[in-house]
This record gives sequence, C-alpha cells and structure tokens, in this order.
Amino acid sequence: MHGPTPPMPLPTDRLRFAMPPMHESVDDERRHRKERLAGALRIFGRLGFEDGVSGHITARDPEYSDCFWVNPFGMPFKHVTVSDLVLANSDGQVIEGSYHVNQAAFTVHVQVHAVRPDVVAVAHCHSVHGRALSALGDLLDPITQESCAFYEDHALYDAYTGVAVDAEEGRRIATALGSRKALVLRNHGLLTVGDSVDAAAWWFLSMERSAQVQLTAKAAGRPLLIDHKLAVATREQLGGDLVAWINYQPVWQDISRSEPDLLS
Repeated sequence: MHGPTPPMPLPTDRLRFAMPPMHESVDDERRHRKERLAGALRIFGRLGFEDGVSGHITARDPEYSDCFWVNPFGMPFKHVTVSDLVLANSDGQVIEGSYHVNQAAFTVHVQVHAVRPDVVAVAHCHSVHGRALSALGDLLDPITQESCAFYEDHALYDAYTGVAVDAEEGRRIATALGSRKALVLRNHGLLTVGDSVDAAAWWFLSMERSAQVQLTAKAAGRPLLIDHKLAVATREQLGGDLVAWINYQPVWQDISRSEPDLLS
C-alpha cells in the first residue's frame, strides 16, 4: 500500500528572507542608520565591550559624507537611544546633539572613514578577548569556519603609541587597515568596518568570539589550521558584508524587540 502523498514545498518566493532595505529618502536612510547604531551600542553594552568611556561605533551620515553619527561621550552603551546620538564633523565638532564626543577615539574613526569611502560604519571597543589577542600581537588563525571569514582580510597595527589623539596616528592606523575589514591594534584591541552598521557590528562580534576561541584553543593545546585553499574558499563564502548583514539580523531583532525604547 502506498502511504499518503507528502505535502508540496512552498515556493521560495513565499518564504521570508531578510535583505538590506532600499530607502526612499535620505531622511529614511539616516533614521535607519541611527536606529541600527543605537541598537549596536546596546548590544555591545550587554556583552561588556565598553570600558569606562572607551569605545566607539560611528556611522557615516548618508547626506553629509564627512559627518558621522556617534555615541555620546560618557553615556553607558546600554542606555543609548536614537535621540541621544551625536553628529560630528571630521574635525570632531558637534553639529547635532547635546553631548561631547570622545576625541581620542573619534580621531581614528575619521581617518578610517576618510580613506575608505566604501565604509559606512567603524567599530572599536576594548573587549576582553580582543585586547588579549592584541597583547600577544597575534592575528586570527584559520582554525574555525568563523575565523576563516577574516583570513587574509585583517591586519596587525604593530605599534602602541598611547591614546591616539592626533590625526597622524589615525592616518597610520587607517593605512594599516587598507582595504581589509578588520584590524588588530597591538596592545589595544580590535577595529572593524563595514558597508552598513550591521556589518561592522557583526564583524566585531565575530572577531571577538574568534579571538576567544583561539585563545582558549591555544591554552588547551595546539590548534589544527585549516589549509590555505579551504580557508580562502570559506572566506569567499562567508566574508562579505552582505553575509555579515544577514548574520546580524537575529541580533538586531532581539535587541529591538526586547528594548524598543532604543528607538526613541
């Protein structure tokens, strides 16, 4: 006897799959970037990435390309709302908002944005495992699928000159980053970039976790490296900003649903 006929699969065009939105106006795009920026800051705060007043995420304004939205100086990441965000120009002068800007961090971000017009957002925080990796002067090894996304697409800024407060230091950091997605700042921490806030934030989250895995694996033994060809192939599959954006959506949905006041 024949069993029941299995149900037919639904057409793929009837299934939901998030993709980056298209914006009808500059105002819509600005609002979107600010919402994602406030959300990313709260996520970083949840994960303990901030250390006192250190740490920044910046997002380029869609209309004024040499101005950047940034977290207000001295406000806990976990409390930031859209209306708290500050707009500053490339000289660090506040154009819109009621708070100061952390000049030391902002100087670096401005220089990265200046040499990378493709970059919408830059993330840098003093996360624990990122700082530990940087203290060793190490790059990420291709030891997991996730770390392969950074294979030959991140670099080491092999210097420490104290708190970066001048444009020249920022330019050296931007030069070390080059066309890559991420940078290990020796004795300092991690920096990531992306063509959206979502991508830059995801790369930071993933890089921090990859650093944690690498440090843990090396403490336990001798990690096995993924060979060059497979590491490159994996990076080509997983290392693009669109993939980062897609990976970030569950994180965004969680923060925006559980803490909707961030949109105020």
